[in-house]
Amino acid sequence: MKHRSKRYKESAKVFDSTKSYSLHEAVKTLKKFAPAKFDQSVGLNFQLGIRPDQPNEAVRGTTALPHGSGKKVRVLCFAKGEAHRAAEEAGADYVGAEDYIKKIEGGWLDFDAVVAHPDLMRDISKLGKVLGPRGLMPTPKTGTVTPDVKKAIKEIKGGRVEFKSDKTGGLHVLCGKSSFPENALLDNTKTVIKAVIEAKPPQAKGDYIKRVTLSVSQGPGIKLRATTMSVAEE
Repeated sequence: MKHRSKRYKESAKVFDSTKSYSLHEAVKTLKKFAPAKFDQSVGLNFQLGIRPDQPNEAVRGTTALPHGSGKKVRVLCFAKGEAHRAAEEAGADYVGAEDYIKKIEGGWLDFDAVVAHPDLMRDISKLGKVLGPRGLMPTPKTGTVTPDVKKAIKEIKGGRVEFKSDKTGGLHVLCGKSSFPENALLDNTKTVIKAVIEAKPPQAKGDYIKRVTLSVSQGPGIKLRATTMSVAEE
């Protein structure tokens, strides 16, 4: 049996784990959880009705949180020349090309997101085995491979989050911090739910979203009542 902390058990007493709640009720309940010594991340956890072994049913996308994620994101940008200067102006933490490729090949991974100019993708492709499994490989699908690196970096720094379904059909998306006001968490969670619904693959049949829970990083999950667009429109 998994050991639960005293704080976890106190938080679990705030709501009925056998019930499902509206999004508004869930956010309100989460704000009553026992406080931690740090500002916990708030996330939505989805179980999707997809066939995870089918590549064309993988769910992937990005969305800009209206109130930001509350997380400081370290951005690495692969760029040269004019794009290099634009990346620095946008606030990228690291900007370069061959020098950073060599650092990563040597085991360096002190960054949270990667943006790349298309001209450098051939050189970066060799990093696929390192960055891919960590969800850090830049791709046009998420807007992280783009000539406009400045825009991409500003969006990431401003609270854009990326999501991707895993091998079990699960999907976790950061929605903010426990210190956020209720209205900010509500806006952010609505935005995430809409984005995940809009990312539904055409090949997915039946119930697309089977279950959704709202939770903090070290707390119990609160089940949401609805799994349709109405969840995000409450």
